[in-house]
Amino acid sequence: MGLGGTILRRHFEPIVLSVQVLLDLLVVLLSCYLGYWLGGELGGIDLEGPFLQQSRNVYQELSALIAAVSLVCFHAFGLYSPTKSLLNMQEFKAIVKSTIVAFLVLLSLLIFLRGTSQEGEGWIYGLIVPIHEWIKLNLNVVSLSRVTLLLTFGWILVLMTASRFASFKVIQLLHRRGIGNRNVLIYGAGETGQRLQRKFAQVPTLGLNLVGFVDDDPARLGAAVGRSRVLGRGADLDQLIPNLKVSEVFVALPEEREEHVLEILTRLEQLGVQSRVVPRFHHLLSFKVRIESLDSIPLITRSDSRPGLIAQAAKRVLDIGFALLAILLTLPLWIIAALLIKQQSPGPIFFVQSRIGKDGKPFDMYKFRTMHVHLSGDAPTPRSRQDPRLTGIGRWLRRFSLDELPQFLNVLKGDMSVVGPRPEMRFIVEQYTPLQAERLRAKPGITGLWQISYARQEAIHDNLDYDLYYIEHQSLLLDLVIIALTGFAVVKGTGAY
Repeated sequence: MGLGGTILRRHFEPIVLSVQVLLDLLVVLLSCYLGYWLGGELGGIDLEGPFLQQSRNVYQELSALIAAVSLVCFHAFGLYSPTKSLLNMQEFKAIVKSTIVAFLVLLSLLIFLRGTSQEGEGWIYGLIVPIHEWIKLNLNVVSLSRVTLLLTFGWILVLMTASRFASFKVIQLLHRRGIGNRNVLIYGAGETGQRLQRKFAQVPTLGLNLVGFVDDDPARLGAAVGRSRVLGRGADLDQLIPNLKVSEVFVALPEEREEHVLEILTRLEQLGVQSRVVPRFHHLLSFKVRIESLDSIPLITRSDSRPGLIAQAAKRVLDIGFALLAILLTLPLWIIAALLIKQQSPGPIFFVQSRIGKDGKPFDMYKFRTMHVHLSGDAPTPRSRQDPRLTGIGRWLRRFSLDELPQFLNVLKGDMSVVGPRPEMRFIVEQYTPLQAERLRAKPGITGLWQISYARQEAIHDNLDYDLYYIEHQSLLLDLVIIALTGFAVVKGTGAY
């Protein structure tokens, strides 16, 4: 390995952060240039008149101010935090919020950083005027093109989203190759520890390299747990941590006595490693909660995450508008799919199946039929393109998720939404645990977080994290982000089988 590779591995996070800040700066400056150029093309700026050089100087100064304000807002909204959210959803939302705030802050600065009159009384005014004179803008706010400003921040929003999407993919690729990964141990090889192990494998962008388990049960010593092994007991941490260069230990003992867990955390602190604990009520903490105190006794209160009337109305408008647009744009595909389905196998064009919707209410869900009539029914979804139940056109439709197109009719009827948890069949819902039944709090959707996740090939009800996250954080902005990422997934052909 070369010197550059060694430095990157040892100082991965600060290097990535520095590159990210520089990349964001270049994106903002490029957006300023595109806004200036397009503003001139639209007539907002005179690019050929006698004041061309003066115009360029004004917008160069303005670009520097936009860059400074934007980077500060990006930082304020957590875009440079090393902690990442589920599928980077919060990061994409933060791009939109920080861009809007940066635009509003810039407008405020353009008003307040104008030339200041020297007239005034009082010592406070005497202190403010020199500072204001030092940082004031040498431009006339009235002369600025409003169209150019709007175009500039529009470009910032679009290019920042594309840039961050590409950055996440590059970081994911580096982590897959072992670059920048942190060696971690899981203390506890039980069900919770194994669930953590699966998450580490599913989400390589976490940058966590699981070197093994630690468990105090002698019967588990040396046993294989997935692709890892139980390397020792708690007493062996003194040797395991330095020998394996472990930087973090995940304590997955939610049923253990509190005193024992505190002893483990004290021990890890003495060994100088970061510790993370899966709490006893970790499923409860998947919801939005408030932690209050009653005379030093902590209390966990579940917050009301139901959307308000305005949010519900906005979501319904988005559903109807997007469904009508999708049906109109894909109408030729409907005709081609219908002809090929009838040609390749006898039976109806649509596959109609009873599914369970919001609050446990059943409804008929529509799909293009992708299986032979005599082989379809209430059975598990095909997991392979070689499944004998699938028709030729069915395999193609499922690969690009085109079999889901008729569900836009369900959206228009109000049974489904464009974004939400996938609807399950009745026999599966009847076996739901109280936690799994939380999926029924929201209207089912055509797409959702699970569909664009790393776990999309696994059973829906075995990956509640995605649905619970969406239900607790649902908003119009989150829906738009999920719809955009779904478009990327469909174009790549990573649909279901």
